[in-house]
Amino acid sequence: MEAERIADLPETERPREKLLKLGPKALTDAELLAIFFRSGTQGANAVEIGRSLLAIHGSLQELSRLDVKDYQIISGIGPVKATELAALFEMVVRVAQERVQNIPLDSPELIYEFLGPEMRALKKENLRLLLVDTRYRLLRTEEISVGTINETTAHPREILRPAILQGAYGFILAHNHPSGDPSPSSADIALTRRLRDASDLLQINFLDHLIIGSPSETHAPYYSFREAGIL
Repeated sequence: MEAERIADLPETERPREKLLKLGPKALTDAELLAIFFRSGTQGANAVEIGRSLLAIHGSLQELSRLDVKDYQIISGIGPVKATELAALFEMVVRVAQERVQNIPLDSPELIYEFLGPEMRALKKENLRLLLVDTRYRLLRTEEISVGTINETTAHPREILRPAILQGAYGFILAHNHPSGDPSPSSADIALTRRLRDASDLLQINFLDHLIIGSPSETHAPYYSFREAGIL
């Protein structure tokens, strides 16, 4: 059966016309993907391709976690559209990072804005170290470790070594929970306390430990050990 072309839909249901009239926020996720794809295939229009992707993977966030080859399991998405989609998600990450690149990272909200778009898309736990100067401006970012789907491990010396070598004023630790729930585990709490004691001994400022989750109606998108009073 031949798919209904977008050009044959009522004007109010055509993604481009709808965006021009009502703005991008009025579009569904599938309609936004349709504008990006531009065209469909013989068996499905661009909106239907977007719906198929979302039906299989669940959300735009889950789509952002995929490799280029994974996009191509949907009929109508070849190498060109797959690479364009991967580039789109990478641009989202870079825009978020540029926005706070030269702003002091002095609040968990800003740290989450800087790291969230990238770390929410990771399939495994990833431990990052942000080194900052006396004005809390970013000096460099270090990847400390990559764990399993729900656990990463690191020793305080592995975390503190880059801060010492860089001569940083302080550091922020961050890791993601792929489940989306940023609630700290007993291991997260134990590591934070051990690292706090070690950094006090070396007189390096441990400014915060942030756990990156996903926005939800049931929990906040991040957990800050500073806000919780543990640091």
